[in-house]
Amino acid sequence: MTTAGEKWTADYVAAWRSNDPEQIGALFSADGRYFTSPDSAPRVGREAIVAGWLEDLDEPGSWTFEWSILREDAGWFLVQGRTEYPAERDYLNLWIVQLDEDRRAEEFTEWYMARPHEN
Repeated sequence: MTTAGEKWTADYVAAWRSNDPEQIGALFSADGRYFTSPDSAPRVGREAIVAGWLEDLDEPGSWTFEWSILREDAGWFLVQGRTEYPAERDYLNLWIVQLDEDRRAEEFTEWYMARPHEN
């Protein structure tokens, strides 16, 4: 059985791979808030989230992402991940995602820590 958090995260990774504005927008509520780090000003609203994503996009094939759900409870979940950019460096990731009743993110906050490549 796939949980709401697993489905949303898989859809996020698919949108990350495609950089398709419709796929990106489908992840977030109309008034969603996307924090690219806990202390950053959020991108507020679906249009701002999509525009910010497309400004900072990663080219398809330039990264890999492994993830797992650490905790999921009524309407929110935590994702632990590792992003590998072979041309650059790797990142350890922690996401907190709060979903609305339509299973779109009302709030998304990410933490990331740079790490050297694993051998």
